[in-house]
Amino acid sequence: MTNPNDRNIPRAVRAAMPLAMEVIEEACKANGVCLRPVVLKRIDTATGKAEYVNVPCGATLEAKCEPCAKRAVQLRKAQAREGWHLEAEPVAERDAPTERQLWLVEERADAEELRELAEQAGGDLAVWDEVITTLESELADSGVRGSVLPGESKPRRVRSTRRRQDAPDLPKRQRENRTVGRTYTAPDGRVYRPSLFITLTCDTYGKVRHDGTPVDPSTYDYVRAARDAIHFPKLVDRFVQNLRRVAGYDVQYFATVEPQKRLAPHLHMAVRGTIPKADVRAVAAATYHQVWWPPCDEVRFEGEHLPVWAGDENADEREDGQAGDYLDPETGEVLPTWEQALDLLDADQDAEPLHVVRLGPQIDIQGVFAGSAGADKGLYYLTKYLTKSLSDCYQATSDAQRAHLERLMTVLRYEPCAPTCPNWLRYGIQPKGAKPGMRPGSCRGKAHKPEHLGYAGRRVLVSRKWSGKTLAEHKQDRRAWVLEQLGLSATDDPAEPVDPYRYIWRPVTSADRGVPPRAKRLLDELAKRHQWRAALKQAQARADGHPNADLSAVQEAA
Repeated sequence: MTNPNDRNIPRAVRAAMPLAMEVIEEACKANGVCLRPVVLKRIDTATGKAEYVNVPCGATLEAKCEPCAKRAVQLRKAQAREGWHLEAEPVAERDAPTERQLWLVEERADAEELRELAEQAGGDLAVWDEVITTLESELADSGVRGSVLPGESKPRRVRSTRRRQDAPDLPKRQRENRTVGRTYTAPDGRVYRPSLFITLTCDTYGKVRHDGTPVDPSTYDYVRAARDAIHFPKLVDRFVQNLRRVAGYDVQYFATVEPQKRLAPHLHMAVRGTIPKADVRAVAAATYHQVWWPPCDEVRFEGEHLPVWAGDENADEREDGQAGDYLDPETGEVLPTWEQALDLLDADQDAEPLHVVRLGPQIDIQGVFAGSAGADKGLYYLTKYLTKSLSDCYQATSDAQRAHLERLMTVLRYEPCAPTCPNWLRYGIQPKGAKPGMRPGSCRGKAHKPEHLGYAGRRVLVSRKWSGKTLAEHKQDRRAWVLEQLGLSATDDPAEPVDPYRYIWRPVTSADRGVPPRAKRLLDELAKRHQWRAALKQAQARADGHPNADLSAVQEAA
């Protein structure tokens, strides 16, 4: 083996040798140790001792931290698997109110009445506000969710809910109060409870080749493709609403978003229970989302000819909360605000939505059973690209693919992504909550970043009653299983001390001089992981009928 400290080694040979930190990082990847742990200072209030603790960064992308990303994918797989084929309702019925809760609500009602009387008499309301706040706090401590009185709701624009004439109607079935799927009995007496795996795509924007690039880029509708990507999350919400209406029960789902070769959003959805395939296709064909935004097809300002900001001395009195307005640089005319532009849109009887998002005709629907090869394949597709950004899922390997991506990103740069997007200035409209310094083409929204390809929504979509647990609770289940295999109780877990108030956690600052270097921290975590794995292997050996397995590793890991 060549010693890198030998001066007689040629420069090229020495340069080809791996660096020590690279070797440490590869060892951490092989053992599932976080590469970028966050250092926190833990102070023991009982002894006054301070120590530095490494906390995994929790990144979900391999580009940031591969071990944490793979751990997150395994957690998502467990979440998807657990909720897909449930046989019982995951959410228990709510408990009946206790006598104390009922008494607190009665006191809250009396306090509200007395406050209204004091307000009518012009009295001091501070005392009653304090009493109401105290009662609200006691109600929350007693286990009551939500507020007694909802907060003030902002007025919202009401538009007609009449369906479009070019969209088929949806049937409506009687709703059942259930989330689990139906069971089917085979002739041999066996009972099955199948579920669905659905794949949805966007509509076409022009003919494409096998690599996803357009046959004719000049006729490919990049504007429609960009708008579909931006508003795709709303379309998915509409699809779920319509599916629940047609299915007749509270459909639960676990879905993930990834890009196709043509860069359009692509949805894989695990659905609990069965729905006739014809009904699912009918729902997809009838699903749409209308974007009622001001028109943004005519460019008014670009280049150096941009609106100028003018402050308002009476900004505190304005209803829109803006501290000024944007003006036309030539005429000095004040550009319409977002609300004013919507008022003009509402006043126009012949107005059409800016954009209508629809699903494409290519829909794949598969029935799956728990524990089958189809279920395993569905889980693979659901989590296949979760460790990569959307742009990393699309590997441009040819000049045509790179040009296709560049044309889409050019359109996305100036396409408004939200009411607050600075790109509205390009079309002569002040963004909602306009402020100085806004410039078209410089929006920091996710939709404009290359790694998101226009899609700014969540990559994983999970319904509330999918498994009846949060992601943190699924993580606790996995930890509890490890502790059970090691023969430890939850109180033996060093990550969860018995007294939650014993330790004080502080972020590390530049004033903390005792923080170990990153290499030392990675080596420490690597050694701990080896101890835990050795202890787990010994615990599994005892479970397999080897009672003489050494317990020293288990005790050392604990």
